Amino acid sequence: MTDGVTPPTGPLVTGSEIARLAGVTRAAVSNWRRRYDDFPVPAGGGVNSPLYDLAEVQAWLDKQHKGQEVSQEVQLWQALRGVYGDDMIGGLAEVAGLLAERETSAELSPDIVRLARSLVASGSTAEAVNALAERFTDSVRRAGSDQVTSPRLVRAVCHFAGQVADNATLFDPACGIGTLLLAVGAEHGPRRCGQESDPRSARFARLRAELTGRTSVVIAAGDSLRQDQWAELKADLTVCDPPVGDTDWGREELLLDSRWELGTPSRAEAELAWLQHAYAHTAPGGRVLMVMPASVAYRKAGRRIRAELVRRGILTQVTALPPGTASSHALPVHLWQLRRPRALGDAATSVRMVDLTANDPDGSLEPESRQVADVPLIDLLDDAVDLTPGRYVEESHRDYAAEYAVLREELTQQVRLLADLLPALAAGDDHGSLDGPSVSVAELARAGLVEYSAPEPISVSDQLDTDYLRGFLRSAANARRSTSASGTFRFDGKGARIPQMDITEQRRYGVAFRALQEFEERTRRVIELSRDAASLARDGLGNGSLMPER
Repeated sequence: MTDGVTPPTGPLVTGSEIARLAGVTRAAVSNWRRRYDDFPVPAGGGVNSPLYDLAEVQAWLDKQHKGQEVSQEVQLWQALRGVYGDDMIGGLAEVAGLLAERETSAELSPDIVRLARSLVASGSTAEAVNALAERFTDSVRRAGSDQVTSPRLVRAVCHFAGQVADNATLFDPACGIGTLLLAVGAEHGPRRCGQESDPRSARFARLRAELTGRTSVVIAAGDSLRQDQWAELKADLTVCDPPVGDTDWGREELLLDSRWELGTPSRAEAELAWLQHAYAHTAPGGRVLMVMPASVAYRKAGRRIRAELVRRGILTQVTALPPGTASSHALPVHLWQLRRPRALGDAATSVRMVDLTANDPDGSLEPESRQVADVPLIDLLDDAVDLTPGRYVEESHRDYAAEYAVLREELTQQVRLLADLLPALAAGDDHGSLDGPSVSVAELARAGLVEYSAPEPISVSDQLDTDYLRGFLRSAANARRSTSASGTFRFDGKGARIPQMDITEQRRYGVAFRALQEFEERTRRVIELSRDAASLARDGLGNGSLMPER
């Protein structure tokens, strides 16, 4: 590679976009970066998500003849698709078995065997199996499925997991093809244990670990909730991206299970069953990082279990990840972090709430100070026990004093204006205004003096004042005419009547009606401001953000 960074002169592309241009996986692009000294240097982006100048990339691809013919990897994928169809994970497990020199089924045709061996010959076994795993992940995500953990989500879990000791025990009870379990921590060192209900995925995960040189990896097949294969395991770090929305998780069979120390989850709260299963396998001082749908933070059915998590000081952090992190959909997901206390007095006293929902899913995962709030446990234990980070992050960064001062000043000004707006009115004649000569609005409309282009009729004649017209239309007499037998108000243009007066008298009335209208509008604003100011003052006094003046 050349030294220095060339300033971008045109469109920039990510590694994923380069992979699509060349018809290969992101792993292949990463390999090119390492192998070829002349691969374009990043022209932007960050360490974790570099960007490249599109023109330089296209020139390099042409020079290396990349993407101009169907790669062996694509040919192998297409051959597997032709044999296995939707059961691609079964085909990948067979290929991984072949590469690991295990016995394979008769379905693995000579053509697939030839392509697989040729792919390994042009690179390495580890690169081949990682490329196939990545292509499978991309294909499933494009189909809109959540059965795999996305690269963005893996990056987020690894980030918040932080440093993992080389002698740590890692556990993933829903490991799928092993993506998350194999990514967290150093490549070599930690002991990794996993379980997966799909035997084909479990097999591929085991072979993937073996072929990529990872030792101390044991992955069992079976339903983790119904058939726990790790009953005695206590892990230092448990990570999990559990199945979502599964109502058939075995609640009736597991009602008395000892894992439900925080409460028995309802049928609709499978995610809280997985959470407690993960926590049951966590050693004292150990942690859990659990991917959760955002709705688990506030659903009514899970309130009691959430309350126990908070009350016992087990929950340490909830992070709302950027939309688009989890899968092809744009819905945000949360990352819950738990810690099993070592002894009494070791429990958390607050929960850190982190709201990254305004961030780019490929951007930095390090929160700014304004995106973080440390919330005391007592403030979470209300009737809802809502653990949505945005609710607390926004509240914690409110400037109560400045906000209260603005509300109070506006309320004071509005109240001062009210008395001036209320018109001075003298006693009228004994008879009502509409008892004398009057005219219907329908007649005025037929005469071309009134139009209905606005929500209320307006005058289009210099002989009729609009405020006078609208004021009398709102009078009690016309309101009675516009109210149906059921009590519903409905303006009736044909039945409404207004007094006959000359234009000078109309304008006098119009001024009074207009002042009353503004008075009513300002009164509504005063009521709204009064409610907001009282609520803000009460909250601020209660949480210490405000105090009485000395």
